[in-house]
Amino acid sequence: MTTPAINTPYGIITDAYSDAGLLQDGDDLTPEQLAKGLRRLRDLINLWQTQGLKLWVNEDITVPLTAGTAVYTFAPSGSVDMTKPLRVLQGYYLYTATNIRRPLLPLSWSDYLTLGQAGTLAANRGAITQYLVNKQAAQLSVTFWLCPDATETANGSVHLLMQTQIANPISLTETIEFPEEWRMALHWGVADELSTGQPQAIMDRCQQRAQAYRLALEGWDVEDAPTRFAVDTTLGGQESSFT
Repeated sequence: MTTPAINTPYGIITDAYSDAGLLQDGDDLTPEQLAKGLRRLRDLINLWQTQGLKLWVNEDITVPLTAGTAVYTFAPSGSVDMTKPLRVLQGYYLYTATNIRRPLLPLSWSDYLTLGQAGTLAANRGAITQYLVNKQAAQLSVTFWLCPDATETANGSVHLLMQTQIANPISLTETIEFPEEWRMALHWGVADELSTGQPQAIMDRCQQRAQAYRLALEGWDVEDAPTRFAVDTTLGGQESSFT
């Protein structure tokens, strides 16, 4: 059985230059072209991570709790030592002895700032029910409410489902963290970025194919199980200001 070709920046960049009409058959890319292509590939990967790339980067992260500590950072040398994640999708508290999960609800800044009490005072400690995500440039932090007390830290831990980052490629021959099915979208996406200044027909073709392959994969990259929605109990039955 033939082994599938692996995703390497060199292969993707070479195909992108060819798609953009900037590389003829039998020619090799110059070091300057390869460096430019690698920059464009990194930019594309970083942008696409903000637009919903999800399934293979979602990770259940365990948060070891400390009594009296409400805020936990996720970054190199943070409370959880890891590359800064992009977002928190869901959370739950796991009881160690029984393996029972308690769902946690996300808080918006508006919800958090209108809490009657917050912080780490003894009166604000207890069982965690909600969390606030604070996205910063170098780290992502999560504030739990209530602040965990000694009982909460002794009985279990918090788990957060996070969208983690895809590592930027630094070598032309490494295998990037994209599955095989994304290769067409990647090299046409880079071709679209490289085709500026080419004849209009080439630019249009690169743009159309980049968009078509990206949309096709976004439609495919979903969970197999159906998604169910529940009423948001945090609204508290407030009347809407909209008519």
